[in-house]
Amino acid sequence: DGYLVHAEMPGVKKENIIIEIERNEVTITAEVKREWEKKEGDKMLRSERYYGNVYRSFTLPVDLDEGKCEAKYADGVLELKLVKTAATPGRKLAVT
Repeated sequence: DGYLVHAEMPGVKKENIIIEIERNEVTITAEVKREWEKKEGDKMLRSERYYGNVYRSFTLPVDLDEGKCEAKYADGVLELKLVKTAATPGRKLAVT
């Protein structure tokens, strides 16, 4: 039982993605580096570079089991499989 999250992150290398899970909060940060050049023969017509950070944080209604959650990144799409923590049974209190 859990959640499946897809996030489009084109231009990001998977080694630049950081995912943090703390109880029911998920935070995704990534460094974006995009470079683009257009040449005509040996002549440079245009060159662009973009560097920046992407940040996304969201809260779920249940706590997550960090050890069972998974993250995959392919073709510019990050896929998170977020697994809920197992319910803990209640305990009886002794009356003194």
